[in-house]
Amino acid sequence: MKALFKNILVLAVVLGTFTSYASTTLETNTNFNEVSKGDYISVSDASGEVIYSGLINYNGNIKNLYDFSQLKDGTYTVEVNKDFEIEINSLQVNKNVVTFTNDTSKTIYKPVFRAEDSRVIISKLGLDINEMTVELYFKNELIHSETVKGNDVLNRVYKLDPSVRGNYTAIIKSNGRVFVENFKL
Repeated sequence: MKALFKNILVLAVVLGTFTSYASTTLETNTNFNEVSKGDYISVSDASGEVIYSGLINYNGNIKNLYDFSQLKDGTYTVEVNKDFEIEINSLQVNKNVVTFTNDTSKTIYKPVFRAEDSRVIISKLGLDINEMTVELYFKNELIHSETVKGNDVLNRVYKLDPSVRGNYTAIIKSNGRVFVENFKL
């Protein structure tokens, strides 16, 4: 119950920080604006080729940090990989005017890993999709695999043998993405 409350609180804080701003260059009413130092951004063209990727060096509004108007005319996909989510949005560039298309915006909630004592706790908000596949590896050997289904929050706690010390890997597959976490016991 405590983890559920924490996840809901994190979601409320994240959603509460989004705001929309107007600009003479950008025509948009999107919530895809605020980014933080350490977030990761990638921009892909219509064919899926990544034309830019890198770490974000400043906190602020994505429209003020990146000048998308200098891109060639066309449709682009912008992904911002944050602590607990990946925000995906499309934008259209036409004669140096940038328009974010809200109808294609999407948020993917990332799983949260926690290893304590001989337990591994994996949680994922299921607001975007309510299924994830979990694979646990010890020294590159699969020791457990399962598909977890649920509603708003997907949780699993795995008790590992405390006498088996070493490097473990948890692989979560969800939303067509793969999330990897390495940890030691």
